Amino acid sequence: MEEIKFKPLDRDRIVIGVDRLTRFKETESKYLRVFKDILINNLISPKYKKSEIDEMDYSVLKDIAEHIINSSLEILVPNAAQDLVINKRLAEYEKTLFKLNPEVEKLLDNKINYSAVIKIIPDNPPINLKWLIMLSKSGNPEADSFLHALHFPIKKLVICEGITEEILLPEFARILDYDFDKYGVHLISAGGKNQVVRMFYKFAEILKIPIFILLDSDAAKNYNEILPRLRSGDKIYILEHGEFEDILPSALIEKTLAYSIANISSTPREDFDRSGGMVHYLEEYFRHRGVHEFKKADFAQALKLNIAGPEDVSDEFKNIISVLRAM
Repeated sequence: MEEIKFKPLDRDRIVIGVDRLTRFKETESKYLRVFKDILINNLISPKYKKSEIDEMDYSVLKDIAEHIINSSLEILVPNAAQDLVINKRLAEYEKTLFKLNPEVEKLLDNKINYSAVIKIIPDNPPINLKWLIMLSKSGNPEADSFLHALHFPIKKLVICEGITEEILLPEFARILDYDFDKYGVHLISAGGKNQVVRMFYKFAEILKIPIFILLDSDAAKNYNEILPRLRSGDKIYILEHGEFEDILPSALIEKTLAYSIANISSTPREDFDRSGGMVHYLEEYFRHRGVHEFKKADFAQALKLNIAGPEDVSDEFKNIISVLRAM
């Protein structure tokens, strides 16, 4: 590596790169993105075309990127000791999480000086970097991650349809003593039932951990599309009636509406027809009041603020969390 010339990475670039390497994302894609970006933007000599970098053996790519990272860290954190325990723990975690081939494992077999990286991570970093810091000093990472609710290692994936589920399901779970961050449950909202199917197909091919799929009651077709590819540890839960908003407790809805319009309107609530579903009802409610346009994400955040205890969790939510917990 003596013949390599490069432009050193600054602190922000290193932290951003390590942040990307420790997120919940397919191993190959995230490592290639970070390592290729370093060669394209910081390697001066030898100079490779992008097409040559794309075709480069993973071991060579890893060695060059690792050299640039560690040499840059020597400038930022002189004489920093190196402890490969972190590297081993990260590699073991990725192998537990994803199905990896030998080529991808070459990317994980690196000697990035994470001990030095930790010294330049700013205060209050993303939760994956808090987990990385914990890996550097914990004798029992599993127990410490649970104790400090660090979300990692990811042990289950939840795929749901929309933003309301993404905001509220973890809060309902927390109220029921199943904190997603403590138990390593990662939730992704796909943006619609068809996207849920596509996302499940993708993750079922590459993940080793179980997947929980949550669908609205009108998603029978999507349920049947998923069923043949369901693995032994996976679960599908289809709501009994309507969509996610329809199984919210009425008392929680009323409490949140009163909170939302407290300083805007004092007229009594009109009893709009709810037969079209809760979302339709709320759209009509907000339109009639002239408050503002009903937005699912904003209202979900308001609902979250008003969840006080188990009395604000419907029976079906309790059943959802019970099925998820038992996986």
